[in-house]
Amino acid sequence: MPAKPMNDDPEGSAPSADENGAPVKASGTPAGEATAEAGGTATPARGATAPDEAVTPLIRGIMVLRELTEADGTLSLSGLERATRLARSTVDRITATLARMGYVRVDGRDVHLSPRLMELGNAYLAALRLPALLASRADALADELDESVSLAVADRDGIRFIHQATRRRAMSLSFRIGDLLPAERTAPGPLFATEWTASDWQRWRERRTADPRDLSFTAVPPRKYGADTRDDEMFVSRTREAAANGWAVDDQLIEPGLVAVSVPVRSPHTAGDHRPPACVASVVSHTSRHTAHSLRTTLLPRLRAAVTQMEQELDRTPPPPPGTPPSNLALWTGASKQRLGRDFIESLARGLTVLTAFGEDRPELTLTEVAQATGLARATARRALITYEHLDLVTPTGDRTFALTPRVLSLGFPPLSRTTLPDIAHPHLADLTSRIHESTSLAVLSDSGEEIQYTARVATGRVLSVNITLGTRLPAYATALGRVLLSDRAVGRAEQAHTLTSVRSQGYALVDEELEEGLRSIAVPIRDRSGRVVAALNTAMHASRHSLRECVTDLLPELTTTATRIESDLHTAARFTHVPLT
Repeated sequence: MPAKPMNDDPEGSAPSADENGAPVKASGTPAGEATAEAGGTATPARGATAPDEAVTPLIRGIMVLRELTEADGTLSLSGLERATRLARSTVDRITATLARMGYVRVDGRDVHLSPRLMELGNAYLAALRLPALLASRADALADELDESVSLAVADRDGIRFIHQATRRRAMSLSFRIGDLLPAERTAPGPLFATEWTASDWQRWRERRTADPRDLSFTAVPPRKYGADTRDDEMFVSRTREAAANGWAVDDQLIEPGLVAVSVPVRSPHTAGDHRPPACVASVVSHTSRHTAHSLRTTLLPRLRAAVTQMEQELDRTPPPPPGTPPSNLALWTGASKQRLGRDFIESLARGLTVLTAFGEDRPELTLTEVAQATGLARATARRALITYEHLDLVTPTGDRTFALTPRVLSLGFPPLSRTTLPDIAHPHLADLTSRIHESTSLAVLSDSGEEIQYTARVATGRVLSVNITLGTRLPAYATALGRVLLSDRAVGRAEQAHTLTSVRSQGYALVDEELEEGLRSIAVPIRDRSGRVVAALNTAMHASRHSLRECVTDLLPELTTTATRIESDLHTAARFTHVPLT
């Protein structure tokens, strides 16, 4: 994330005030002010006109993705038409293009966001590097305190979460990675506001006037009566206190019962004495466990110690050396255009591919580098960057370079960050079942390692079919699913070792009428990003329908293809989020 303009104030000094008493920094208008937002929504400001060179189909595609995100990941085609005010034919073409990219799934009249869309947010998080460097320390602090811990970055006059370590309780934190919150109702907000310029404060006041109940911030409950001048004055006061103390508290500002304490994690490798926040770490609890006072007296010292370790981690980690840049990321779009014709909007697909050019060793790119990475002409890449700057998804960083902004996370990341492995697998199981006309299932191993549990399933429409419900548990070794799962753990009695070794080497398990007479099943593994088998995929049928040879020659390739597709989605979703297996 690009740093704020530098100033001459010494670290820790209180910021100066504008004519309304708001603390401000001495820097000038930030880049991109012409398209600053007036509200919390991720769209250009009211009255902001798109540049002549902006790509209209790309703007419309981003609009569709944001409406799907605001609808928690699913919206009907007619609902998209109403929400975007686009013609139905335009909505159909956009969703067809996004489906071709694997970013959405069209199921009848409904459109669903797909895990592959998370590669856009992953590009931002990888370029940011903070989750990769600090997430383990945030997780350790959450374990130590038995409270939820979050990391957030500034997104204009809001904050956006980049990591969450939540506790599994009946009453727990429900914010998701990528969620946007108004700065004035959070603990991190005042800490980021200590860096605001006069124009930042003006933009904040305009947003407050336009949206007094915070209706545009869908991740938080709206205000009941709307904000007033006392709320504004309180945020100004909290910002002054944050500048003086180096920490801030949220005492039930989001909603009754929720309390939090925050400390800034200072940016490394910055010139001069001033180190602006790279992110803010927060401990979040509720009033049945902690008051705001007990957060300060009990948890703040431990949070500060953890933040010190985070800053040390940032200080000793040098910027990554330039890696081998990708190339020709967008060349596939030409073949898709030839195949789908008018239904495929190539300019939309090309434009979205530009975002994936950024990464851990490519946090800032020049126009030439974007063109080389995507395989697009410089003029095409330039128009995409102009469009993204207008939409506040890309920002100039000086020396003719560009970087992604936190707003990239608004493209589907919040609803998708809570996806589970069964959620990921189910549409792939449905597709597999439709191809082979047999029931398919996903299962995981129980904690004891003695049973499997079915977590996803799609049944076939046959009169005679395998009837197993979700949650069913069966002896692991007696099933093909269980043998695949056991083979990766290298467990089992001596007489089972040879069979499990064979399953591991051949990559599948075939069980013939061992669990039940007439029941034949073949299964393959599902592996996580580390290569560990975390689930198994199978199809089961009556033995009369497929011979043992046909199971291997006909069904196994279909299972393997489906497993590869599930793994691809799982690896994308799990890069910066935790994906539950059940």
